[in-house]
Amino acid sequence: MQPKIILQNKQFDVTITRLCYQLIEVHNDFKDSAIIGLQPRGIFLAHRIKNELQKILKTKKINCGDLDITFYRDDFRKKELIPNRTNIDFTIEDKNLILVDDVLFTGRTIRAGLDAMLAFGRPKDVELLVLVDRRFSRNVPIQAKYTGLVIDSIESQNVKVEWKETDGKDKVTLIDKA
Repeated sequence: MQPKIILQNKQFDVTITRLCYQLIEVHNDFKDSAIIGLQPRGIFLAHRIKNELQKILKTKKINCGDLDITFYRDDFRKKELIPNRTNIDFTIEDKNLILVDDVLFTGRTIRAGLDAMLAFGRPKDVELLVLVDRRFSRNVPIQAKYTGLVIDSIESQNVKVEWKETDGKDKVTLIDKA
């Protein structure tokens, strides 16, 4: 079966802009809020969101960091994982945090992100933003507050998110596993 393109080009940009306006409704000027992208691929969405928010709000300062969750994963000893870099140069204590990842599937990555985040302090509130929510597949009770798109997929399918920064184009594709 051919891969099915779910999101690309202008739709991709419109989805990110829509997510930004949803965030502005809740977080206003972001002075008490921060964005944390989960490594490895959530950071691309987090930085896109931050840049778009800065354009919309005409501000230079929105706190945005990258969080490595490698050693907080429950499968960390079961498969070879390559640690990434954490870069959080602001305090998360008493902040409203938006955790960002590209795809929400089982919820295990987000759970690891919550554990890793607590090593940096205790936020006031934590919300989840994802580009793609693959519902019906949760292993842990995690739900995104902000979602770019929701797809119903089966276990034998993968969602592939491509980013301009690493893949040369923005695209979301549903692929059947071989």
